[in-house]
Amino acid sequence: MRRVLVDNGSSADILYYPTLQQMGIGREQLVPTNAPLVGFGGTRVFPLGVVNLAIIVGDYPQQITKNVTFLMVDCSSAYNTIIGRLTLNSWKAITSTYHLMIKFPTDYRVGKLRGDQVAARECYVAMMEKNDHLQAISIEHRTITEPVERLEDILLDNSRVKH
Repeated sequence: MRRVLVDNGSSADILYYPTLQQMGIGREQLVPTNAPLVGFGGTRVFPLGVVNLAIIVGDYPQQITKNVTFLMVDCSSAYNTIIGRLTLNSWKAITSTYHLMIKFPTDYRVGKLRGDQVAARECYVAMMEKNDHLQAISIEHRTITEPVERLEDILLDNSRVKH
């Protein structure tokens, strides 16, 4: 599968509904869920359900097969799926954004997934264009409060004391 966003900061694995349709998996295989996804800006998206899929990661023989529970979201995206932190941890994966690479242990040495710089740039640009009309910053007036007690300074390094 192409156009996979690897997101070390995401606590969820997300599969977009058009991708599920392309895989020939029907909506009847979704298990209902009522837990909303909350985005960085506080927007909420309610998944259609969850689906558990076995995925193969890597090239033979340096590959692993893992079951991943995806939240099914019916909205448009430049990506087919998002792989989050919990799945990356279950793979014992090490990610490098600089190298666009993931490495993970297998029974036959180390498996590797390489990203495609051109595809990554195309997805990024597509998402930015898609979200241009949604890019609004909300600034709230907040009252700054005073501390409830005075903090005590504690010296940790005697070599910096002026005599």
